[in-house]
Amino acid sequence: MKFATVEDTQNFGRRLAGILRAGDLLLLTGPLGAGKTALVQGIGAGLGVQGPITSPTFVIARVHKGPLPMVHADAYRLGERPDPRAEIDDLDLDASADDAVTVVEWGAGLVEQLNDEYLRVRIDRLDDDTRVIDLVPHGGDWAHRLESL
Repeated sequence: MKFATVEDTQNFGRRLAGILRAGDLLLLTGPLGAGKTALVQGIGAGLGVQGPITSPTFVIARVHKGPLPMVHADAYRLGERPDPRAEIDDLDLDASADDAVTVVEWGAGLVEQLNDEYLRVRIDRLDDDTRVIDLVPHGGDWAHRLESL
C-alpha cells in the first residue's frame, strides 16, 4: 500500500485500529523518518486513546488509556546489555499485553516472543516522501482480519 502524505499514513492507522483488539501485538519496522510514529498516532486516534502520541524513544514505553488501551514502545535505544531481549523483559510489556494493543517500533528480533500471533508492519519512505506499508501477518486470524482493510 502506498500513502502520499503523513496524514494518509495516519488515516490508514485509524482504519487499522478498526480491526484491532485487546492482546494484539504490532511490530513496526522501517528506517528513521519512515512514518512509524505517524502510523501509531492514527492507530491511537482510531482506538480513542487519551493524550498526544509522540515517539517514546527516550522513555522507551508509554501506556495510553482509552476504551482499548494502547502500549506504545520504542526499542531503538535498547541494546546496552549483551542480550537486548532482557531489556524488553524489564519493560514488562507482557503485563498489559492481554488488556491492550501493544505497538513496538524497532522491535524486530526482540518482542516476537510476547505473542505467538502478531502483525509485522514494514514502512518505507521513498524519495518523493511516499510511504509504502507492507503488512505481514504471523499466526492467528490476522490474515482474515486484514482482508477488511
